[in-house]
Amino acid sequence: MTFSSIADAIKKGEGEVSIRGWAYRERGSSKFKFIVLRDSSDIIQCVIKKEAVGEEQFAIADKIQVETSMELKGKLRKDARSPGGYELEVSEFKVVGWSDKFPINKDQSIEHLADNRHLWLRSQRMTSILKIRSTIFGAFHEFFRSKGFYEYQSPMFMGMQCEGGSTLFKVDYFGKPLYLAQTWQLHAEPAVLALEKIYTLAPSFRAEKSKTSRHLTEYWHAEMEFAWGEFSELQDYAEQMIKFIMHRVLIERKKELEILERDLSKLEPTVGKAFPRLTYTEVLKILKEKFNLDIEWGKDLRTVEEDKLSELYDTPIIVTDYPKKVKAFYMKETPGDSKTVQGFDVIVPEHYGELVGASQREESIEKLKENLLDQGEDPADYEFYFDTRRYGSVPHAGFGMGMERLISWVCGLDNIKDAIAFPRTMLRFNP
Repeated sequence: MTFSSIADAIKKGEGEVSIRGWAYRERGSSKFKFIVLRDSSDIIQCVIKKEAVGEEQFAIADKIQVETSMELKGKLRKDARSPGGYELEVSEFKVVGWSDKFPINKDQSIEHLADNRHLWLRSQRMTSILKIRSTIFGAFHEFFRSKGFYEYQSPMFMGMQCEGGSTLFKVDYFGKPLYLAQTWQLHAEPAVLALEKIYTLAPSFRAEKSKTSRHLTEYWHAEMEFAWGEFSELQDYAEQMIKFIMHRVLIERKKELEILERDLSKLEPTVGKAFPRLTYTEVLKILKEKFNLDIEWGKDLRTVEEDKLSELYDTPIIVTDYPKKVKAFYMKETPGDSKTVQGFDVIVPEHYGELVGASQREESIEKLKENLLDQGEDPADYEFYFDTRRYGSVPHAGFGMGMERLISWVCGLDNIKDAIAFPRTMLRFNP
């Protein structure tokens, strides 16, 4: 038997089809059994009539419960009352795998769903999120490959910190202490002097003792680095990338966004409008004028300040020229201003916070050593990194983006945990 996906069967619109999938909903009477069947493409209502399949087969159908896997053959017809607008009148069916008392129903707690995450993935909500996630990942690859970037990977085991020692996961590496990677940064810069334009999409790890709806201890990190780069060009890349990904999602995943009840009018401006570009100092002035928020110059923007700023715009905002003391050691000082760096964050609308962190890279070995000492690090651990400056260094720049942050915003999620199949947090490491 040749099977069609449910989506392809619905496109056909009429005639005989064979489909297979899982019972998403079921109900029945002494004469009819209604099954809403799902596969990865869609759902469709199927009706099994006793008079059509016979008493013996109907007795089998009567035992079908949610998540029973099945093969069905029948005639397709339009039915405005059915999910998707079509119904399959079943002429024959076969149970492939029985299901008994599926442990998830409509009225389950968040904790119960988390404990049964391996089963909750089958829900329409999670399936829609994961499809959007796949499209976002694919669009990220497509964007950078179309710009002439090479995909490049760095090690997951690191001998030093890059983003902050307090968030490192320490591991025993054959009796030696190493750390799980926070970023590819230190191993990307050597490669950019060979390949010139590189990007990656890989897991990163942050041991943040946070229980908020915005943090994961393991997340997928999208990063890029390019040689001969300038700060304004880096901002252009970030804006173009976000627009490209959003455009792709709005074209390919409208159905999934509708299932998630996402307001598309909140996403469309990102594609069509230029992103505001503001300095950190300008942002402090705006927050004071609009919200009477007094922030001491030199302090990093907190979640509350980022959220307030995002209320003023319907697109992402690029905030540049942060104070040097709140940024990473490898960020280059702003020309003519030793107190700030050529770094920027992209803050997205609707209180989803920082999405991208970026910077021009410092080229001076002496300044890098000075910055490391200020952060309590031993420059001797970074000798291989300094070699990228000793032998033919060039201006270069790059950024990193948390994919789950992007997915959360695009899907309109209340919690970042739903942006990944199996979230890892301070308290959650099963299933």
